[in-house]
Amino acid sequence: MSSLSALLLQGTDVVSAPLSSNVVRLILAALLGMFLGLEREWSEKSAGIRTFSLTSLVAAVFALVATESALGVALLAVGAVLVVVQGILLAVNGMLEEGSGLSLTTSMSLMAAYGVGTLVALGYTLQGVTVAVVSSLLLVLKRELHGLAGRLDREELRSTAEFAILAFVAYPLLPAESYTMYGVTIDSPRVAWLMVVTVAGIGIVNYAVVQQYGGRGIAVTGFFGGLASSSAVVGTMLDHVRQHPDAYRYGVAAVLLADVAMAVRNLGIAIAFTATNTALLGVVLPLGSLAVGGVVAAWYAADWGEQVDIPLESPFSLRNALAFGFVFLLILVVGTVAQSRLGTLGLYASSFVSGFVSSAGATTTAVLLFRSGSIGSTAATVAILLATASSVLVKVLLGLAGPRQFTRSVTAWSLGLLAVVGVLTGVFVVVGVV
Repeated sequence: MSSLSALLLQGTDVVSAPLSSNVVRLILAALLGMFLGLEREWSEKSAGIRTFSLTSLVAAVFALVATESALGVALLAVGAVLVVVQGILLAVNGMLEEGSGLSLTTSMSLMAAYGVGTLVALGYTLQGVTVAVVSSLLLVLKRELHGLAGRLDREELRSTAEFAILAFVAYPLLPAESYTMYGVTIDSPRVAWLMVVTVAGIGIVNYAVVQQYGGRGIAVTGFFGGLASSSAVVGTMLDHVRQHPDAYRYGVAAVLLADVAMAVRNLGIAIAFTATNTALLGVVLPLGSLAVGGVVAAWYAADWGEQVDIPLESPFSLRNALAFGFVFLLILVVGTVAQSRLGTLGLYASSFVSGFVSSAGATTTAVLLFRSGSIGSTAATVAILLATASSVLVKVLLGLAGPRQFTRSVTAWSLGLLAVVGVLTGVFVVVGVV
């Protein structure tokens, strides 16, 4: 009886013992490998969920052993060689069975799974998860990526290469330290250029989405079209409602969703580039409310039976990227000088005016000034909100050129949203939540 009690007590100790970090890493590696193998399993490839999961798990085991002994390093290297050999065999087998030529996707995916397991086991969890997610997206979006590549002409391909060179070759050449202009310290030019490239990248991604799914519904037309170019959305909707006055509800909803896209983009810029400092959490409630309210308003306003294509100008253009960079630089200089000469009110005025041209540029300017310590979180938050509000108002002004019903609805919904967001923000400020 005493031996049985001892066994039960030992079992209790095992169950209550916390999982070690190594065990958690092994489990995570296997799960990420399984995640990578889902698409291959769905596509009925020879390597599926189990193969990918085991590949990541074996890599994690070898990597953990490698941290303790030289034998583990050898095992990790041998495992990598075996994965490469297995990938080659799978590629040749696929070519013989399908007769459609050499396909290396599954082979490269297995190598990615091995790399993910290694990264996770060595403690690079975020990097491993990032590789797994990006690799999975590349597998799932095969049709969309091939379709986009097929629609690009030679000029766009050349411009893409030029933009990539300018974006990623110029980045390390720019100074990383801050500098002072008119007595105001500006954050590093390298960070400023990264923000320009980020905004340009958002435009490219959303151009691809609209090209692939454009005309298939108001969500794509308004939201993703608005992320690529909100002015293009308004212009297209004006033309559409002039030709089809009865379809004005579709146009109103598209404009509202363009506002939602703009708010989400500005919120993302404000949070992402201040996460390492004290994040600008004050923008979350106002911009989040504008985004949610815009979606609700668009839902009620939309005519879901309408479908419209938006002719967007290709973002695969070095000229367009440099044009945005110039606008951003101009807004940055104006905002800096205004803040230096006129104080916080000067910054607010320049942000509001800049929002009529580019709320993204005004937002990045406020973020850079905040990062450098030139302005506080309150001033940066107000500047971003003013730029966002003026961007909403400029769509109202552009909408005045449309039919009466369209103009009236856009004005009412837009001003109503701004009023609700303003009241909510004011209430939360008073009670001390924001």
